[in-house]
Amino acid sequence: MAHRRLFSLLLRRREVIPRFHQKPQHISWTLPQHAGHLCHRSQRTLHIGTPLMMKMLSVDELFASRSLQEYLLRMEKDYNECLRVVSGDVSEDEYRKDEMKTVQTKVSLLAPLIQSIRELHAKQKEITETEMLLKDEDAALRELAEMEREGCLQDIQDLRQKILDLLIPEEEADTSDLVLEVTAGVGGQEAMLFTSEIFGMYQSFAKYHGWSFEILGHVKSDIGGLRHASASISGPQSYKKMKFEAGVHRVQRVPKTEKQGRMHTSTMTVAVLPQPTEISFTINPKDLKIETKRASGAGGQHVNTTDSAVRIVHLPTGVVSECQEDRSQMKNKEKAMKTLTAKLYSMKLEEETSKRSNQRKIQIGTKGRSEKIRTYHFTQDRVTDHRIGMTVHDIKSFMLGEDLLDEMNFSLQEFSNQETIIELLEKNSQEGS
Repeated sequence: MAHRRLFSLLLRRREVIPRFHQKPQHISWTLPQHAGHLCHRSQRTLHIGTPLMMKMLSVDELFASRSLQEYLLRMEKDYNECLRVVSGDVSEDEYRKDEMKTVQTKVSLLAPLIQSIRELHAKQKEITETEMLLKDEDAALRELAEMEREGCLQDIQDLRQKILDLLIPEEEADTSDLVLEVTAGVGGQEAMLFTSEIFGMYQSFAKYHGWSFEILGHVKSDIGGLRHASASISGPQSYKKMKFEAGVHRVQRVPKTEKQGRMHTSTMTVAVLPQPTEISFTINPKDLKIETKRASGAGGQHVNTTDSAVRIVHLPTGVVSECQEDRSQMKNKEKAMKTLTAKLYSMKLEEETSKRSNQRKIQIGTKGRSEKIRTYHFTQDRVTDHRIGMTVHDIKSFMLGEDLLDEMNFSLQEFSNQETIIELLEKNSQEGS
């Protein structure tokens, strides 16, 4: 086999191209101390601060674990058993039609994972054969073998990452659009000014990703801040990339309204509500109480003259949604209904999640309104995410809602993915014991 490999390398001698233009190790499941590579383009400082309750593991470390190897073997065994049933090796009397359909579905779901596992095994065998050529007396062949080996290593790393991705189940809401709500918290006018800045940051973030951003409603403060605002965001992976922004955001700085130069601490709250499709979630019209009233506040001649404002109450839950953003009552009703639907759908998902009883949530948390997730410290020019202990310097660039915010969300997703893998392996270990 090794000689055939040698002959193949001789034939390809002039065609072999090094694959070092890709970083072979920095795929996704990187250790915390390697997080700095995320910011090398703009030379900004990025580091992990506070000690983590759960250490991030690399791809290699995860695949070196016995629990993962046992789980993959179990998946292969389950797949082969299901395939045997589907192929007709088991009599139909042993399986009812509904059971057969379940087995067929399982085969379909496991097929991509099993294919990747088998490709990984083939690559590992290939690299073993290639390494035998590194001992050859011909220096040119050794060089070719080394290049081939590097290519195999990269392929192995890619396949391992693909397998880990396939192990992570997709959340139902990850493909949804969303309704964003921001609300000023403790801190008076300064909290409202900060709320306005955060709302603007997310509007820029939507533009950065090419998503649509439609303001559903907003209530301004006396000096230009926001008491409350909501928007509908639509686009590929919009909810998946925004879901970890939910919670309490804290700002520490000297406010514009402060005359003595003292630093204040204020807060605001972000809610990220997945927007369901009409097929996945419906509301019974009989459960709704719809009221109209005259719009209040600034807005021109239509204010206090027409019944354009709409208030919708969901009677079974008491959830309320209001909108007076447009002059058209119909448009306001449509926007209020969109917000109400998102609120009810979010409640439904939270109920289902609590039934599954996720024990961990130590890094990413619950994505709830009451959880303090991030501090924006203007004096120290830093943004710190408390869930993963990650600090980004250059707060002005972060508030632009572009690459630094995107990188923060990428790191949060990495931690969440690893938590899911760890939980999966722990569950498998408990079932096997």
